[in-house]
Amino acid sequence: MMNSSLKNLCKVQPGTIIEGKWHKNRYTILKELGFGANGIVYLAQFQQQKVALKMSDNGMSITSEVNVLKSFAKVQGSSLGPSLIDVDDWATRNQPVSFYVMEYIEGPDLLTFIQQKGTGWTEVLILQLLSDLHTLHEKGWVFGDLKPENLIVMGPPPRIRCIDVGGTTIQGRAIKEFTEFYDRGYWGMGTRKAEPTYDLFAVAMIMINTEYPKRFNKSTGGITQLQGMIRQAKALQKYEVVLLNALNGKYQSAKEMRADMIRNMSESVKKVNPAPKKRVTRSSVQNTRQATQKRKGGWLETTLIVMVISILYMLYIYGQVG
Repeated sequence: MMNSSLKNLCKVQPGTIIEGKWHKNRYTILKELGFGANGIVYLAQFQQQKVALKMSDNGMSITSEVNVLKSFAKVQGSSLGPSLIDVDDWATRNQPVSFYVMEYIEGPDLLTFIQQKGTGWTEVLILQLLSDLHTLHEKGWVFGDLKPENLIVMGPPPRIRCIDVGGTTIQGRAIKEFTEFYDRGYWGMGTRKAEPTYDLFAVAMIMINTEYPKRFNKSTGGITQLQGMIRQAKALQKYEVVLLNALNGKYQSAKEMRADMIRNMSESVKKVNPAPKKRVTRSSVQNTRQATQKRKGGWLETTLIVMVISILYMLYIYGQVG
């Protein structure tokens, strides 16, 4: 939690105008969005748009988070985090207060969206998240404080976005910020070293959290308790192997975990819609082999995801209209 002196220093009332010392941009504070160990985030008005403004007396923390956002910006076509708008110091305080301004990402958090739109969205959104995490990890970062509150779903079309990069850490260092329920150290399942497996443990806990919205307390801890909770939730049972691999640090990359999830989705579809039996002839076997050779990698994945997203998107739009 934020210490009281920092809270008092950075506490401002709605209507306050924050003017940058160097760039002279003026931001009108609308309301507080949240606070943590290293600062307070406000919703602010800048010209004709709403922005998120984070204020802190810890210049090193601000610099670190700004560097993360700049790194995100270099990844073309990615939506890892909010875009960076401005970095400055507040000119009207006796003690300098650093701040940065970023894109305001508006929408419900992950759990709220799933509760509103249905659990069918869990798989699609987690696949999106794993794609973004893979990109982040390849850039040498670990998100760290990964939890539903830091995952906002924008749309339509629904798209998961990561916010609050305060816990994002360079790989190899100690995790800067964490939330116990999603932290493998808390469950006695590993260290707090910043590495891809740390984030993937959190992804597994987020999936478990979707079936236990109020979370649950640690009793025995470890894999025994977590596996028991997985087996008690029918929606999680089909992903038991994937979840256990992630919890035990078996996946070396988010891409690997994502591939396993897609295989599970494919197997589930086959069980619901089994292929009709066909008469097997020599010519049909030969044709099948030729077709298999021509099939490009990823065809099944693409078809499956498009099918699921299309169905869910139609339901989403129907819900919006209704």
